[in-house]
Amino acid sequence: MTNTRDFTAADGTGRLSIVVENAIADVRMTRADKMNALDPAMFQALADAQAALREWKGVRVVVLSGEGRAFCAGLDLASMASGGSGLDLMARSHGIANMVQNAAWGWRDLPMPVISAAHGVAFGGGLQIFSGADIRIAHPETRMAIMEMKWGIVPDMAGYPLWRGSVRDDVLRELIYTNREFIAADGAGMGFVTHADANPHARAMVIAQEIAARNPDAIRAAKALCAMMATADDAALLMAESIAQKGLLRTPNQMEAVMAGMQKRAPNFAD
Repeated sequence: MTNTRDFTAADGTGRLSIVVENAIADVRMTRADKMNALDPAMFQALADAQAALREWKGVRVVVLSGEGRAFCAGLDLASMASGGSGLDLMARSHGIANMVQNAAWGWRDLPMPVISAAHGVAFGGGLQIFSGADIRIAHPETRMAIMEMKWGIVPDMAGYPLWRGSVRDDVLRELIYTNREFIAADGAGMGFVTHADANPHARAMVIAQEIAARNPDAIRAAKALCAMMATADDAALLMAESIAQKGLLRTPNQMEAVMAGMQKRAPNFAD
């Protein structure tokens, strides 16, 4: 069964769509005529989509991409310059994040894994949204840049906590200070990109299908443990492992994983 939902701006123009099939949510930014640039309506659509996915029964993995020529070109400067943002940067409106940070951080904060698939460009805020995914696939020629210094500002869409631990410190500093452009083929070695692939969306869907075939309870527990790694001390992380494992052992989905493996058949998990 396929479920769909569209998120549109007040003027009726599209911003984002979700198609859920076989436990995979295919999420696409749909402002193709603007290279999926970020305006207030796009920020709201991203937040609304994340909220919907958090409660969407049966979604085991998310694939995030952009339609048209680009993943996301970053901020829609014309919209922001016209005073259309109305965003309070200091308000923690989405948990520990503000509205713009949530556009990227919200994917990392979802309980299920998220895979981003980029092509064309991922600039500024677009790169940070791409970085919010657990796994990041990009066409090798995708142009990327931490663009904010060009406009005399700093990255402020959760890039710093998202890049911590994955991008080497001195490399990250250079790219922030200079806003130097690079391509995804090089970004793989830097830590921005998990895989460079000529068909990033197809590669993302293959990985998503593999994840969707695993015990969804264990997958969510594993993501929660991964989220603790950067900040938890050893004792807390060891205890969290034990708590997660105790909660999984001998549950119906865990037993189904064992039986399916022994019987060499596809598992039938309950969401």
